[in-house]
Amino acid sequence: MNALLILVIADFVSGWIAAWINGELRSMKGYIGIAKKVGIFLIVTVAHTIDGVLGDLHYLRDAVIFFYIANELLSIIENYGKMGLYVPEVLLKAVAVLESKGGNKKGAESDASAK
Repeated sequence: MNALLILVIADFVSGWIAAWINGELRSMKGYIGIAKKVGIFLIVTVAHTIDGVLGDLHYLRDAVIFFYIANELLSIIENYGKMGLYVPEVLLKAVAVLESKGGNKKGAESDASAK
């Protein structure tokens, strides 16, 4: 859970910096981004509650946390690219493949969450 918290903060900060560099800072997008980040922890809380009802195992909570960790890492990589920093080609390809296979709307989310 600590790793997720650190990555959520890193994603928000890197997105904010990328938006500032590109002249795209908007307070409403920032508020929406914060709300989405709070939503991540609400979903983790719901998963933890469901696990508690099902027994002592935490498979659902852990799966949700790992999903969001991966999602935040992808968003941070995208934000670095938006900052004009070098991102290895293999990481860019991995982001593109994961987004296309998952039907992920992460680009829109990272824009909103980071500003």
